[in-house]
Amino acid sequence: MEEKKNSKSGLVIAVIAIIALAGAVVYLVLSLKKSNQDIEEMTQLFEIEKEEMESEYSSFAVQYDEMQVHLSNDSLARQLEREKLRTQQLLEELRQTKATNAAEITRLKKELATVRAVMRNYVMQIDSLDQINKQLAKENTKVRQQYQEVSKQVDKLTVEKQIAEEKVALASQLDAAAISIIPNNKRGKVESKVKNVTQFVVNFTIVKNITVQTGEKTVYLRITKPDGQPLMKDAGNTFRYENVDLEYSAKKFIEYTGEQQEVTMYWDVEEYLTAGTYNAYLFVDGVMIGEQSVTLN
Repeated sequence: MEEKKNSKSGLVIAVIAIIALAGAVVYLVLSLKKSNQDIEEMTQLFEIEKEEMESEYSSFAVQYDEMQVHLSNDSLARQLEREKLRTQQLLEELRQTKATNAAEITRLKKELATVRAVMRNYVMQIDSLDQINKQLAKENTKVRQQYQEVSKQVDKLTVEKQIAEEKVALASQLDAAAISIIPNNKRGKVESKVKNVTQFVVNFTIVKNITVQTGEKTVYLRITKPDGQPLMKDAGNTFRYENVDLEYSAKKFIEYTGEQQEVTMYWDVEEYLTAGTYNAYLFVDGVMIGEQSVTLN
């Protein structure tokens, strides 16, 4: 009887042990299954994070290229190039890293944070340079405008000075008035027929001008025939006018005192004259002071 009790008791214990073991196995299976699920979920999260990191690394590399395009600062451009190459290297390392490599993913995530901070710093530098360049451009525009205004003033003053100098030059020149060229015949009478003219008499008045330097002056008379050729006795009789040597018909020395002065000059005809218009030009100090003409038939 006692043996039957012991036998039942052992059986119960064995059954309980089997049930406990079965429970433990079930628990272990469930735990492993949950662990695998957790690992799979973690891997998926790392994969998503890896893709996001790759996208951000790629974006930074592109931004470095864009910042270099319009950058004129060579030193900063070289720094940006180095950072771009470093970013591309980290991107390549990330692409070769498996999503299950948590340590490497974590390291590259920290590197990304550094790249992000460096990028912000360069963006601030470039923005600062851009603001400075805009300010300089604004100042340059202002300076150019001021320079243009000054140039206009200088040009205006130059023109005014030239006009003033021309006025002074004109004011300091002699001028002839009441000019007449009279063709006379051999009896000293005014003659209109060219064949009877033996002398040209040129009368004129030197106008009063106190700004002209007084002293001896040489008056040159140049009479031209209808064909434009001058009447002259000697081809060597020339004077300087506007950088050209002109032949003169006659010359006369006068003592100019600054006051009005009457002058008469003569040309004796010794050559054949043709009908037409004869012009008389008067010059003093390299300046033409007057002219007059007469027509003969």
